[in-house]
Amino acid sequence: MLIATRSGKINISKEKDTKLIAERLCKFINIGDFILLTGNLGVGKTTFIKYIINFLQRKNRQKISEVPSPTFNITNEYQIKKISIKHYDLYRIKNQKELNNLGIQENLKKQITLIEWPEIVKKLKIKNSISLIFKYNKSFTERYLTIISKNKKIINEFK
Repeated sequence: MLIATRSGKINISKEKDTKLIAERLCKFINIGDFILLTGNLGVGKTTFIKYIINFLQRKNRQKISEVPSPTFNITNEYQIKKISIKHYDLYRIKNQKELNNLGIQENLKKQITLIEWPEIVKKLKIKNSISLIFKYNKSFTERYLTIISKNKKIINEFK
């Protein structure tokens, strides 16, 4: 079993850097992967997801869509040619029963799953995951991203 490796902190304080890192990460994302995004409110999780989805849409010559936070409806779905993407925001999910009702574990091998506030999901046995940890500095003037993955190619890309 591989041990998760960690990238260094990547400064994503400028939105153009957030976009660049999201687009670079796309070359490692495959159908069946879980992307787990952790961090405080407003730190850039949904913006990062927007750049992933919009990059895949551009790459596949599809119209760029708005990517809102699914905070209230809990999930948004996107179809990019043969790629199905489910974007979950689990901020309001309080227990395992509510989580099970969402069907997150259905069709895993046929989609890319993006999860904001994944703390409750960590109990699930997820094999193909990339954890993205977003943090502010102490003065809330800069934002940083740490990437944790079993895939050493991802970690080497962002060293």
